[in-house]
Amino acid sequence: MVKNSDFHFSGLIKCIINSGLITEADIQKHAENAISSKTRLLSYLVKNNLVPANKIAAHASVEFGVPFFDLSCMDISHLPKDILSENLIHKHHALPLYKRGNRLFVGVSDPTNLTALDDIKFHTRLNTEAILVEEDKLTATIETFLEAADTSMEDMLDDDLSNIEISGGDETEQEDDDNDIDDAPIVKFVNKILLDAIKKGASDIHLEPFEKTFRIRFRSDGMLHKIASPPANISNRIISRIKVMAKMDIAERRVPQDGRIKMKLSRTRAIDFRVNTCPTLFGEKVVLRILDPTSAQLGIEKLGFEPEQQELFLSAIAKPYGMVLVTGPTGSGKTVTLYTGLNILNTIEKNISTAEDPVEITVEGINQVNMNPKAGLDFASALRAFLRQDPDIIMVGEIRDLETAEIAVKAAQTGHMVLSTLHTNDAPQTLNRLLQMGIPAFNIVSSVLLIMAQRLARRLCERCKEDSKFPETTLIEAGFTPEDIGTFTAYRAIGCDHCNDGYKGRVGIYQVMPISEEMRSKILNNCNAMELADQASSEGINDLRRSGLLKIMQGITTIEEVDRVTRG
Repeated sequence: MVKNSDFHFSGLIKCIINSGLITEADIQKHAENAISSKTRLLSYLVKNNLVPANKIAAHASVEFGVPFFDLSCMDISHLPKDILSENLIHKHHALPLYKRGNRLFVGVSDPTNLTALDDIKFHTRLNTEAILVEEDKLTATIETFLEAADTSMEDMLDDDLSNIEISGGDETEQEDDDNDIDDAPIVKFVNKILLDAIKKGASDIHLEPFEKTFRIRFRSDGMLHKIASPPANISNRIISRIKVMAKMDIAERRVPQDGRIKMKLSRTRAIDFRVNTCPTLFGEKVVLRILDPTSAQLGIEKLGFEPEQQELFLSAIAKPYGMVLVTGPTGSGKTVTLYTGLNILNTIEKNISTAEDPVEITVEGINQVNMNPKAGLDFASALRAFLRQDPDIIMVGEIRDLETAEIAVKAAQTGHMVLSTLHTNDAPQTLNRLLQMGIPAFNIVSSVLLIMAQRLARRLCERCKEDSKFPETTLIEAGFTPEDIGTFTAYRAIGCDHCNDGYKGRVGIYQVMPISEEMRSKILNNCNAMELADQASSEGINDLRRSGLLKIMQGITTIEEVDRVTRG
C-alpha cells in the first residue's frame, strides 16, 4: 500500500495546488485512488469532477507560458494522420494538431511532461511544440480521432474486395479441380469473410461442412458465433479458394494440412492467418487463426494485471537469469503475455531468440524460429542452437518433454533468462508437472523464479451493464468475504448493439507466484501442489478465483464469467 506521505508533487499538479483549485491533502487522497484504478492522476481529477478541466488549463497556460487552444473548435478531419502511432498517442496522452514544415504542434493537457515531447520529437524527427488543451476534451478527441483513423475497414467492405493484396499461395501453380476457385463471387465472398472477422475483432474463423448445410462461425471474445450459412453445394469452392490462398495442395483432401495467408490491408497494416484443414465426414473443415501483430503491442497496463502482480512479473523478467513460466489452457493469452514481456526487454543491447510452433506474432529485433519436426527442428534442437549463439533471453513456445525441460533449466542456470509455457491448471501444479517430467527438485528451485497462471474473461460492455442486485448470500457463495460485501457493485451482462451478449473485449485474470525461500524448502522436501498452494496463500498470493473476484469488484466482468473461466 502506498502511503500518503510517499507522494511528492511537482509540475502541473503542483500548479493546481498553488492555484487553490484543490488542497494538497485532497490530492494526496485521490492519488491513491488514481493508482488503484490505474488512471492518470490528472484524468482522475477531471473525470470525477474534482477540478474543472478548463480552470486547470487556464492556470497552466499562464504559469508555464504555453498557448491555450479549445479543441471543440477543431475539425477532426483536418488533424494530421499517420504522424503519431496509436501507441504513442495513448502512451503520452497527446494529439497531433498541426504540421508546418518540420514543426509539429501537439495538443497536451500537461505541458510539464517534457519526456513526452522529447519522445514524440525522436519518433517523428520533427521539432515538437506543445499546445495546451483541456484534459476532458483531449481524451474525447483522441478517442474520436483513433476511431476515425480505423474507418478504412468499413469502407473496404463496400469496395471491390477482390483487389485486396493477398500472399501465401500462387494460384497459377495449383491444380484447379473445381474450375471455380478463381470465380469473382467466390473470391469476393472469401475476402469479405476475412475482413469481417478482422473488423469484428474475431480470433478464429471456422468453416464447417455438414451433410446438408455449410456453417461459418467466428470466435469473438472466446465464444463462437454463427455468422453465415452459404449453400452447401459451394462449400468445396470456398474451401479450395482458401487452400489456394494458403499455398496448400487443393487436390489432397484426405489428410490435415497447414498453411498461412498474409492479407495486406493498407500500406502500414497487414494481418496473417494461420490456416489448418482437417478431413471430416462431409468434407474438409477449415479453421483460420487471425494473427494480428498489434495484439502484442497493447502495453502491459492493458493485460489485466493487478498493480502488485505487474510489479512481480516485471521484476522477474528484468533479472539477468532464471526461468519464468506461464501456464493456462489453449487460448488463454499466454503468447500475448510473453510477447508483451519480450517487447519490454527488446532493446539493442539484448540478444533475444524464440522457438515456437508455429510463430504467431512477428516482432522486429527478435530472432524467431519456426519448429519443423519433419526436418528435425524441434524445441530441443533449437534450444541447443540458441545456447551456441550468445543469447541473453530465450523464449520456448512450450515445454512438452523432458529433453526440452532439461535444456531450458540448464540455460536458466547458466546466465540466461528463459520464458516458456506449460499446460497446467494453476501455478502450484506447474512445479509438480516439472517433477513428473523428471526434472530434479534441486534443479527446479535453482532455476524457476516465477510461475504465472492465467485465464481470459470477457469484459462487460460499459454501455449496457446493470447492477445485478444479487443478495448477500449469493455473493458469499461466489467467494466474497463479509468484509467485501457493500464495498462494490456486482454487474450483470445485458447486451446492446455495441457488444456481444453484454460483453466487449477480454481481460486477463492472473495468479502470479514468485518462488520464495519457503517454497523452495517445501519443494526440496517433496511437497505436493496443495501444500504449495497453501504456502502461496499464506504469502498473500491471490489464486485465479480471488483475482477474478477482484475484477468483479472493479466492475470489469461478471460472476458468471469468472465462474466459467475459473471453475471449469
